[in-house]
Amino acid sequence: MSEGTLTGPADEPLNQARPLAGYNAYGADPALVGAVTRLFGENSATHGELLGLGALAGSFQAREWGRLAEAHHPVLVTHDRYGRRVDEVEFHPAWHELMTVAVGHGLGAAPWQEDPASPRHTARAAKMLVWGQTDGGHLCPVSMTYAAVPALQADPGLAALWTPRLASKTYDFGLRDPAAKAGCLAGMGMTEKQGGSDVRANTTAATPVPGADGEYTLVGHKWFTSAPMCDVFLVLAQAPGGLTCFLIPRVLPDGTRNSFRLQRLKDKLGNRANASSEVEFHHTRAWRVGDEGRGVATIIEMVAMTRLDCVTGSASLMRAALAEAVNHTRSRKAFGKLLADQPLMRTVLADLALESEAATLTALHLASATDAATGAAADEQSRRFRRIGLAVAKYWVTKRCAPFAAEALECLGGNGYVEESGMPRLYREAPLNSIWEGSGNVNALDVLRALAKEAGVWDAFLAEVGAARGADARFDAAFKELQDELGTVDEAGARRFVERMALVLQGSLMLRFAPAPVADAFVASRLGGDWGRTFGTLPRGLEVGAIVDRALAL
Repeated sequence: MSEGTLTGPADEPLNQARPLAGYNAYGADPALVGAVTRLFGENSATHGELLGLGALAGSFQAREWGRLAEAHHPVLVTHDRYGRRVDEVEFHPAWHELMTVAVGHGLGAAPWQEDPASPRHTARAAKMLVWGQTDGGHLCPVSMTYAAVPALQADPGLAALWTPRLASKTYDFGLRDPAAKAGCLAGMGMTEKQGGSDVRANTTAATPVPGADGEYTLVGHKWFTSAPMCDVFLVLAQAPGGLTCFLIPRVLPDGTRNSFRLQRLKDKLGNRANASSEVEFHHTRAWRVGDEGRGVATIIEMVAMTRLDCVTGSASLMRAALAEAVNHTRSRKAFGKLLADQPLMRTVLADLALESEAATLTALHLASATDAATGAAADEQSRRFRRIGLAVAKYWVTKRCAPFAAEALECLGGNGYVEESGMPRLYREAPLNSIWEGSGNVNALDVLRALAKEAGVWDAFLAEVGAARGADARFDAAFKELQDELGTVDEAGARRFVERMALVLQGSLMLRFAPAPVADAFVASRLGGDWGRTFGTLPRGLEVGAIVDRALAL
């Protein structure tokens, strides 16, 4: 034996948690399983598909795909060996594996081709909650593909051409003639350097092509265009009649490449697996979607659908972080007991579990409202609730994600602070959905705008959350306070008011659909006033053990 060689116990990683892999990410989530059982039935096809998807999402293989896709960043290739512009992005094979599963399970635009009388959007949201735990980056093009279809419906001809391509369950990577591909993906480009969320400040110019109905050429730039290897993009540009929505294919009908110059890939805080780029248009060919001057109105439904995915994506990330925290603390000992058996740690875990379950129920409920609002028998009340509920939930759920990820990381201590744990990847990704499709201020002000200008949305919101009245006196009091506050809210107080709307909505959902100990703890802390300013400050007397035990059914 050479000097300095260690043998025996020193070689063994004692008191370390087992990897959270080789489990079912759906079956181990009682909150999601319970919601799906309530909405679809225990023996439904959706439940069966989720069990299969959950087994894959929790597998060593899928977790490795997520790690590799993030570790090996996309590479921008602007020119080929001969100096011709190609403007392509190369991805690691793990990215393509993730995309194949996501598209194959209908997370793209497939719901829009399914029976409109079915809960198609709710089923998709449940699958997003499960598969999103593998990697957040690849869900960006998946989400935009899903959201593009309702915007395309402003032009029946373009919708008929592109919807079947986007709704395909076959992932077919590469820039080729879209008509020859087995499936296509869609992206979006709205923001520019000088305007950001103020898209009416866009300067990209659209010029009609003489004699070509609906065809234009675009000159300008886009500051954030994610997933530039998508087949088609929806963008906003200034036409002669004002800000207008346009469709830009990467490959033109004659098989040639459209002018779509990738300037650079963004050096982002969050995921690197997805390529976010800056794009310049040089007489780029585009087709008008909707009327000139109606760009925001045309693309707003795409924004609504991506906001739903922001809520769902944040709920999925919370669930992934919670599962890691519970798994670690159930395996690691300190001061003679498992961390999960320490009273203070149990309170932290229970608080996180409440937040996660409320986010999950919120995402599924908004997806269900989308089914009711866009289905075969579109319901106006659901449309109005969805309009206001999406903005409220987008503001609150996405904003809760970052502190949630930080607290879950802390449950692992130093082990959570190293890249191998996967927790830093979740932490870096956590702020994304709060920024995408409108930051907190944009969404809070959007709520006030809807309340002031869209008849019936406040009544629809009250009717929805009021379904829980009488179940808990603390909820009833918070519900009344919210009603009383409406007449005094202004822009400066918009965040506070929207936060209260979100908590009342979540309290209503928890009282109606969560087990009694979970609902009681949520209402006591979030609405009853007996809560601190960090996770782990729940009031005394709650069934904390039952809440933690429910968090991860392994």
